[in-house]
Amino acid sequence: MTTELDSDLIAEYLLEHPHFFEEHAELLSTVKLTSPVMGRAVSLQERQMEILREKIRVQELRMAELMRIAQENDEITNKFQAWSRALLLTRDAEDLPAVLVKQLQDIFHVPQVTVRLWNLGAAHADNWAVQEVTDDARIFANGLSAPFCGPNKDFEAATWLDDAATVKSVAMLPLRVGAAPEAFGLLVLGSPDPNRFTSDMGTDFLTRIGETGSAALACLLR
Repeated sequence: MTTELDSDLIAEYLLEHPHFFEEHAELLSTVKLTSPVMGRAVSLQERQMEILREKIRVQELRMAELMRIAQENDEITNKFQAWSRALLLTRDAEDLPAVLVKQLQDIFHVPQVTVRLWNLGAAHADNWAVQEVTDDARIFANGLSAPFCGPNKDFEAATWLDDAATVKSVAMLPLRVGAAPEAFGLLVLGSPDPNRFTSDMGTDFLTRIGETGSAALACLLR
């Protein structure tokens, strides 16, 4: 009568006796396993090499992905620095809204960008960024605790863009002083690409854009 061996017991035995294959080295070449890679039976040694190569391949892919992310982050950091520098070099406060918008378009390659400001000082009442904004748009801006990203669903703010009819996705950044509950403006980015700004994208970088833009434009407030 043949006794059926328990595979778990065999595995446990091998773990408890790590020198088993040293004492029975011939088994490494005689034991055959099915290879999912080669599609045929291979020795235990060959199968171990396949597993090792697969682990190395996965690690290489992971390393390549990390390097890609690092390069993208480095590129974004350089662009953000260039944009911030342009704001710092603007001597006339009246030019800040135009510089902010133009540099965002040029440096970050955003197809359309605009900004609307309110509650500015009397000296800046004629600035191009001070245009009619409805109460609904102001309430919307006040309600944003973080940048809004997603499809353009006929938002009023999207109509402020030069070619609003072509805009498929938008990012809207509230402008406020520190943690003030009320915003003093809204920065709008638009793209004809529906996947440029999506509801599931990270907004940490856009938040920094909004905070830096707010700090730069705060000097225009009354």
